[in-house]
Amino acid sequence: MNIFVFGNSDVPEDALPLKILPRLKQQFSAMRFVVVDPNEEWDVPEDIVVIDTVMGIEKVTVLNGLEKFVAAPRVTMHDFDALAQLRYLQKLGKIKKVTIIGVPPAISENEAFAGVVAMLSANRS
Repeated sequence: MNIFVFGNSDVPEDALPLKILPRLKQQFSAMRFVVVDPNEEWDVPEDIVVIDTVMGIEKVTVLNGLEKFVAAPRVTMHDFDALAQLRYLQKLGKIKKVTIIGVPPAISENEAFAGVVAMLSANRS
């Protein structure tokens, strides 16, 4: 199973998924974690699982679908974000189902890791 991981190590509030990634790889050695830049082209399966920072949540949360997300304002192509890319791929019919494991930016690495482990374990069965 491929798990796509979004994040930016240069932006502290967007780096948490990348910080816990080495521990996730060790915990789930049978899963393939793929770090992708949402602004680049990448191949995706019809059913996609993503780990990403999500603003406005207080704990690690599984979000099914893109409908509940509010788009960030975009002024230039540099503002084209993961949500816009996922919506675009969904509109093209390349993605049928999106599951996002949302990590809030203001929790500790240990809390984030434990929450993601719980969500991956629950969704694995």
